[in-house]
Amino acid sequence: MKHKVPPEGGRPKGHFRNTAYVINKSRPFFDAAHTAGLMAVQGRSTTGRAFALGSGPLDDRREIVDFVRCSYLGLDNHPVIVDGAIKAMEAHRSLHWSCARTRLNFDFLAQLEAKLSEMFRARVIAFSTVMLANLGAMPILASGMLTEGAKPVVVFDRNAHLSLAYHKPVVADETRVETIPHNDIDALEGLCRKHPVVAYVCDGVYSMGGNAPIKELRELQERYKLFLYIDDAHGISLFGRHGEGFARTQFPEVLGDRTIIAASLAKGFGASGGMLMLGTAEQEALFRRYSIPYAFSVAPNLAAVGAALGSCEIHRSAELGERQRKLGQRIKVFDDRVATVEQGSSLPIRMISIGSEAEAIAIARELLDVGFYTSVIFFPTVAQGSAGVRVCVTADHEVGDIERLCDCILDRVPQARLDQAANAMAQ
Repeated sequence: MKHKVPPEGGRPKGHFRNTAYVINKSRPFFDAAHTAGLMAVQGRSTTGRAFALGSGPLDDRREIVDFVRCSYLGLDNHPVIVDGAIKAMEAHRSLHWSCARTRLNFDFLAQLEAKLSEMFRARVIAFSTVMLANLGAMPILASGMLTEGAKPVVVFDRNAHLSLAYHKPVVADETRVETIPHNDIDALEGLCRKHPVVAYVCDGVYSMGGNAPIKELRELQERYKLFLYIDDAHGISLFGRHGEGFARTQFPEVLGDRTIIAASLAKGFGASGGMLMLGTAEQEALFRRYSIPYAFSVAPNLAAVGAALGSCEIHRSAELGERQRKLGQRIKVFDDRVATVEQGSSLPIRMISIGSEAEAIAIARELLDVGFYTSVIFFPTVAQGSAGVRVCVTADHEVGDIERLCDCILDRVPQARLDQAANAMAQ
């Protein structure tokens, strides 16, 4: 059988993978970033958002302020969370059980899922990572088992995180797959009018900044019974009395049978792992039997479970609200100095748009030289020629460090150019 010949510079029509093309196009950027010391960086936690750069003797290392980690509330080195991990391992005298979850589960894991379910007003199943949660969910969504036996047309937002988009071939093996422009409500409504059952896959908060229009999506859900699958990995813990997240706080008390929210336990939540928030007992039973990572892989390890239980304590205390407010104040400090397309948003991710990959790498290296580690972003994370520097603001950052980072950015990227880039991205 002859292989289909891909179009010029592209992939065969109807296919969802073009791995060689992505590698060949992005390899020079990765090589340059590695050579510049901006990737695969090693370090040791010190205090707050700082770390000791390198792997040699601690006394010989520089201290760097980190704007890379996604622990937006600064919980990833919280003593309650670290202590929870240690206590869980001590109680079981083990790190993990090598057994599928359909056979045997840690009692602590059952306690964790029960607490998360109460806090987030959903039926929560925990996984080792968000990627695995999505991997287990996508085939079930495509099968029609969540939509009364009718296979949905599964529509992906073009900017959906790779942990979602990676599963397009599996979904396409079951049903039709469409990809629409980012946050294009009109395009989505057109598909809802055309097809009797549609499922939309998107992020709640996008890793490069911005968010899904949840209000408009809910309106389409009411009008067309649209199924919503929202990955809120970057929005969890930042909003809500118990940290329900950006997406969950915009839905009513009961999720219902047409919404699933995936989320991380490793970003704002400060622990490790991922989870699914489900709306019905039927969905929960289905996932606990047929989700591949659940049925054929091991559970989150005990350190992760114990850490998450520790984080639950914080999420049920007044400290959570204090950290949420502190994060908002830190974001405002950044926005008061540097204009970006996300300026004024309550979300903590800011993209400094540069354009040239080589220039973005050079600027990120200069920032590291003066003591700030930021993420240089290029293809395939963003389109070619749209490189930039991502800054993750957290509640644990010192105001002075944020102000100094802003000054260093403005020394290298004039405000007028930032304004121009922000306006271009907004359009």
